[in-house]
Amino acid sequence: MSRHAHRPEPRGHWLLLIVVVSAVAAALVFEGWTTHEVASQPTRRACTSPIPKAADTGKPVVRIAGGRVQTAGMPARSVALTFDGGPDPVWTPRLLHLLRAHHAHATFFLSGVQTARHPELVRRIRDAGHEIGSLTYTGSDLGAASAVRTRLELSLTQTALAGSAGTTTKLLRLPLTTQADTMCGGEWTAARRAAGQGYLLVAADRPDRKPERGVVQQYSQTDSAYSEIKKLFRNRKIEKYTTVSEGLGQAPVNTPASTIGQVQGKALLQVQSIGHGFVQAMTWVLGIAGALALLRLVLIVFFARAHVRRLHRFRPGSPWLREVNDPVTVLVPAYNEEAGIETTVRSLLASTHRWLQIIVIDDGSTDRTADLATWIDDPRVSVIRQPNAGKAAALNTGLVHAQYDIVVMVDADTVFEPEAIHQLIQPLAHPAIGAVSGNTKVGNRRRLLGRWQHLEYVFGFNLDRRMYEVLECMPTVPGAIGAFRRDALLGVGGVSEATLAEDTDLTMALWRAGWRVVYEESAIAWTEVPTSLRQLWRQRYRWCYGTLQAMWKHRRALREVGPAGRFARRALPYLLLFQVALPLLAPIVDVFALYGMAFADPVESIGVWLIFLVVQLLGAGYALRLDKERLRALWAMPFQLLVYRQLMYLVIIQSVVSALFGTRLRWHRMQRSGSAGEQRTVGPAARQGLS
Repeated sequence: MSRHAHRPEPRGHWLLLIVVVSAVAAALVFEGWTTHEVASQPTRRACTSPIPKAADTGKPVVRIAGGRVQTAGMPARSVALTFDGGPDPVWTPRLLHLLRAHHAHATFFLSGVQTARHPELVRRIRDAGHEIGSLTYTGSDLGAASAVRTRLELSLTQTALAGSAGTTTKLLRLPLTTQADTMCGGEWTAARRAAGQGYLLVAADRPDRKPERGVVQQYSQTDSAYSEIKKLFRNRKIEKYTTVSEGLGQAPVNTPASTIGQVQGKALLQVQSIGHGFVQAMTWVLGIAGALALLRLVLIVFFARAHVRRLHRFRPGSPWLREVNDPVTVLVPAYNEEAGIETTVRSLLASTHRWLQIIVIDDGSTDRTADLATWIDDPRVSVIRQPNAGKAAALNTGLVHAQYDIVVMVDADTVFEPEAIHQLIQPLAHPAIGAVSGNTKVGNRRRLLGRWQHLEYVFGFNLDRRMYEVLECMPTVPGAIGAFRRDALLGVGGVSEATLAEDTDLTMALWRAGWRVVYEESAIAWTEVPTSLRQLWRQRYRWCYGTLQAMWKHRRALREVGPAGRFARRALPYLLLFQVALPLLAPIVDVFALYGMAFADPVESIGVWLIFLVVQLLGAGYALRLDKERLRALWAMPFQLLVYRQLMYLVIIQSVVSALFGTRLRWHRMQRSGSAGEQRTVGPAARQGLS
């Protein structure tokens, strides 16, 4: 079977991704809602009507049944200790220890959110013989809530209790209430709704009522409450510290939850745990991703500046050496490129470097690519036809027919500046240099997708190449424009067909063979980029997947010495960290921004995103100036961050999954329109102008 036999692209991973993302999104929304409700510290609405007289007896326990209202309180010398909120990981264990030391029992009115977060503390409360009541799920104002919201708050709390401790409760304390007469207005409506579900409503006695007369004491779970209870335990007039139901002489209100209820409760706890854990992890990942993005920006800007200073002193890679005027063989592999092949070849023929051999290798095209190239009346152009075998095979075929020692490999959709070939080969004056990367620019940038790719080429690819040049670890000579020594190519066995990123694979092989690879920013070629999202996806998928293949293939270079080891220890970790890991983490920035706008402070979230945007704009502006491009292209960057970047995230994800599955792709054909030379129609002075 052919090495590049096509295997079906994995589809199951997209379904898995959708399921995982949906589950995480649901958990995140649930966590955001509960956290927002708890953190918002709601205040009560003013009462519009007083509590009914039948309930306004001063007694803290209220039962509503069949339209009748009954109230009750603790008998003399009995104190029902009640704690609101929690369980709290700090104060609940201390309170339990204090109660055990004094052989006292209490009633804990727990928040459903905290119950889901600390189920082990709920079990400790239950196992110690204390009573558990409900403080609703989020502890928000039920007086302002709808009937649906009230039922949801109560049912979620019961589900959380069932999942954490296998119990249910019929005790309820309305949040933001103290004495029974504070259950007025909307709270009384909520109380009636809860009573309709069988809840016994528990408030507290007035603070001025002496404990020895029998009271329900209300505490939070804090240090001040801890101190007050210790003081209360010294009151010799109190005979019994008890729970609410025991003090009333009623049967226990905590009953075992059903099996179905416990299963539902455990599922709720898992959802809450996933959401809470994801938010915490997201915070850490956001910090890591932000630090990595900032580090990358600082690195590329710093080294780009160093590259500029170097250019002012000498030509890259070949200081004070002779001008190279040697003949050049140009290889143009082509597959169904009739839209642009003629423009590409004629731009090469217009080169100021006149001593050229141009070989067009038609790789089994089904259109007029070979014919159009053949009809060009120039002795420097020759056309070789072969059955479709892939780009690497086409380049190797051309290499066999190359007559000269300097070989330039180009894409058939690329248009060259007249000086490009001559400038490109100048660094080869240095005997240690085996390959030179040219400066690829986007030609068809009139539409938004083209502008996004233009920014990516300038801010991403070209700025990176300046850094690689300074650090001497250039990982890729782009297929659009690159110069090579013929003996260097033959020394590594030509262009390998083992990966889909043949240009990256070849460049890494040259480093491992002891050659240096540099960047010549003055050698400019205009390339045609994809004009649809589908074509862009396929192109970047192949690039990314091929790069992962090449990195894995040359991983042993990390242990080698000389240029190979230096290249590998600088370039491979950088590629892994900033071209794979960072794009995988980068979606967290967007998810966290959406999460913050929906559930936290939208102004703060938008502010963080704007700071990130400004930093990106500054870096992109600097890159555009270095490449002598117009700054007005920056208007497209905010939209690039919102749309284009998301597409690249998915490409990285699919590439990583494909690498794990071992999927292989063919050399895909991209629909060409012959628009690579659009920008070349603009005069040189205008191209170098800055808005």
